[in-house]
Amino acid sequence: MRGINVMAEIDVPGHGESWGAGYPDLWPSPSCREPLDVSKNYTFDVVSGLRKIMLKTLNIVSNLRFLQSDMRNIFPFELFHLGGDEVNTDCWRNTPHVKEWLQKQNMTTKDAYEYFVLKAQDIALSKNWSPVNWEETFNTFPSKLHPETVVHNWLGPGVCPKAVAKGFRCIFSNQGVWYLDHLDVPWDEVYTAEPLEGIEKDEEKKLVLGGEVCMWGETADASDVQQTIWPRAAAAAERLWSPRDSTSGRNVTLTALPRLQHFRCLLNGRGVAAAPVTNYYARRAPDGPGSCYDQ
Repeated sequence: MRGINVMAEIDVPGHGESWGAGYPDLWPSPSCREPLDVSKNYTFDVVSGLRKIMLKTLNIVSNLRFLQSDMRNIFPFELFHLGGDEVNTDCWRNTPHVKEWLQKQNMTTKDAYEYFVLKAQDIALSKNWSPVNWEETFNTFPSKLHPETVVHNWLGPGVCPKAVAKGFRCIFSNQGVWYLDHLDVPWDEVYTAEPLEGIEKDEEKKLVLGGEVCMWGETADASDVQQTIWPRAAAAAERLWSPRDSTSGRNVTLTALPRLQHFRCLLNGRGVAAAPVTNYYARRAPDGPGSCYDQ
């Protein structure tokens, strides 16, 4: 059995507000908390020393060399996700000391976004990780990204073809079909999504590492997260591990649906609150009592 590789993600600079609860100097100001402060070397010291911070928080040890080794054991996978999405730079523009720094550096806020992403990439590369970044980085400054960058698609279709054409690797997570918090996406649209759509060259197809279904917390809590994830995540999983010609152009209601219904019953029997497969609205309650296959 193959081991499971776990890819860590720190989403900088745009989704780092929570870091300031313990390290308030990372905020541009108390009233303007993200993106993280691009003007301070301290910000990048924290990013670079994240492994130390994480384990110190867990009260494990304080020796940096041991921490570096230990964190590498926790995340031995080649890839490390650095985020880079949804960066609203108004905070930098409106914070006096950051604005002054930008002027001294002769940078626009767009330049500063690029600077932050590339500096974070250098940190990851120095620790022998290949950086993964959300597609906004590729959409904004593709020629500046490190060649080892993995572009993580999410905004829509068409990004992976552009990324692999430039030699980058890509992960497919088109939100229109593989974001599980989009509750109105039915199982068959999840199943028939094509990560290689628009990619014809074999050497470019190899650069698509696979895909990821994403479950974000805006529409879920402990009461409904399981039925939001399952069974639609299983539809994507079968799609990813199946040969393309066995899933494309077929009547999935006849081929895949019975397997997903059976899997949903297995999950229910094992205490996982998986929703009925054919619900249009992902986690709606069953229409009535009866067999788990029928609902």
